[in-house]
Amino acid sequence: MLVLDMRLKSVYKIPNGKLLKVFLDYDPEKNLIKKISITGDFFVYPEETVELIEKELRGIRVDKDVLLSKIKSIIEREGIEFIGLDAEGLVEGIMLCVA
Repeated sequence: MLVLDMRLKSVYKIPNGKLLKVFLDYDPEKNLIKKISITGDFFVYPEETVELIEKELRGIRVDKDVLLSKIKSIIEREGIEFIGLDAEGLVEGIMLCVA
């Protein structure tokens, strides 16, 4: 059976935060992120770490606990600071793509 990758999008208002947009290329057969783009009106320091997060989420299983653990690990390792976004909000935005 041929299953094509899916291109999905979510727009999520973080509670007490900013707007988050997630664009997800998703392999539903394997439940994996193929490619992800994270944008919105939140702030992140250093700025280039959004691209690092996107890169490191490729090939990750779309599971709330797996994503939260991976994202928190990246934030801690890289010393990332978010304003208007947090790891839980980012995971919620990703999960909304596949809901």
